[in-house]
Amino acid sequence: MAYSVLIVDDEELTLCTISRGLTAEGFEILNAASGEEALQIFKDEKPDLVLLDIVLPGIDGVEVLRQIRAANGACIVVMMSAYHMVDRAVEAMKLGAFDYLIKPFHLTDLTATLKRASEMLSLRVRVRDTVEIAKGQYDFGRVVTQNPAMRNMLEVARKASETDHTTILIQGESGTGKGVLARAIHYSSPRANQPLLELNCATLPDALLESELFGFEPGAFTDARRRKEGLLERAHGGTLFLDEIGNMSPSVQAKLLRVLEEGTFLRLGGTKSIKVDVRVVTATNTNLKEAVAQGRFREDLFYRLNVVPLFIPPLRERREDILPLALDMVQRFNEELKKNFLGFTPEAAELIMNYPWPGNIRELKNVVERTMILAPEGNIDAISLPEEIRESKNSNHLEVFSNDGEPGGDFLVSLRELEEDYIRKVLAATGNNKTQAAKILGIHPTSLLRRLKKEPILS
Repeated sequence: MAYSVLIVDDEELTLCTISRGLTAEGFEILNAASGEEALQIFKDEKPDLVLLDIVLPGIDGVEVLRQIRAANGACIVVMMSAYHMVDRAVEAMKLGAFDYLIKPFHLTDLTATLKRASEMLSLRVRVRDTVEIAKGQYDFGRVVTQNPAMRNMLEVARKASETDHTTILIQGESGTGKGVLARAIHYSSPRANQPLLELNCATLPDALLESELFGFEPGAFTDARRRKEGLLERAHGGTLFLDEIGNMSPSVQAKLLRVLEEGTFLRLGGTKSIKVDVRVVTATNTNLKEAVAQGRFREDLFYRLNVVPLFIPPLRERREDILPLALDMVQRFNEELKKNFLGFTPEAAELIMNYPWPGNIRELKNVVERTMILAPEGNIDAISLPEEIRESKNSNHLEVFSNDGEPGGDFLVSLRELEEDYIRKVLAATGNNKTQAAKILGIHPTSLLRRLKKEPILS
């Protein structure tokens, strides 16, 4: 990719020499002979890089830099100055200049500096693209749910995400999607372009958890030969997601409380207080109120974390979401696995909706993926589902859909009523897209429309 460079210098010979040299290196060149002209070109052309002399007629280079940074803080600016202007160059560096060159300089030094700047620009573009992909992947609007409790929770989460510092505690069973919700909060927040770092507190022993969080100084313990930045420092400006916070030891809890209250901490073995700007989002599958009552979790930390509490219901309490979630997973795995599955037969749909899903969405996702790898394409039949799901029904009676459309109970319905209920659920899962619903049902769209006309309740 050819980056554009705006060269700002009032010496015509300097402009011509630098322009020829950088053009030969593959850069696209824009020239300006004054600060005012540079700002106008910057506004109109939006160059990728700026090579800016400090001494200019009219407003000087430092003021031009200040206005460029105000207009676009991501723009990379390299300053040029004579030897006796080094103090102004240092001032420019404090304002965010990438580097400065002392005149006269060799063209090789200039191209080397601009190539380093180009590499940083490429990295920024890659990071920006990654963030944009993540924003789309973890958007609140992509959460599949028809459950009122889930919808209310997501609305609270969306509003909380718009704040900058508010701590959020996500509660729910394992596999309900606490990590996905934490990412949605980060990528919908003002910190979306800053780091999101995650740590599972249940997977590390206390000493390692502490060093991962706070970092350490050389000599802090036997193997600490070099300084290490902890996650809190690396997440500066962004979000730190701490999963399974209920497993954190009392000593680490005390240090985390200080971070939340004062925004400061010490590295292990350190004596200098480090200030950070980090939003903390935590999650747990345990009852923290009980842990507080039992003395296993600090009460003051609990209240600092629980500013905005969010609870994700288990899948067995939101059965209306099971089929829509499964159908959404089928479409995603079709792309990933290069398959062509349509959906589920009524018998298979009944089984997955009646199964209690102790592993929640994570278990549902694993079952759908495994089934699509092993089963023949088309509609997933009951026989293709794992044995534990096929055998989950009580063998003493047939558990089917009851009159209110909910699975469960021992009320037996006709095959026609079962079919109607399944069509209704597929239409709901596809957003009333009759063409897609017919494809999933394995019938022609005309046949579906005929059924809908016969049964107005389904339309």
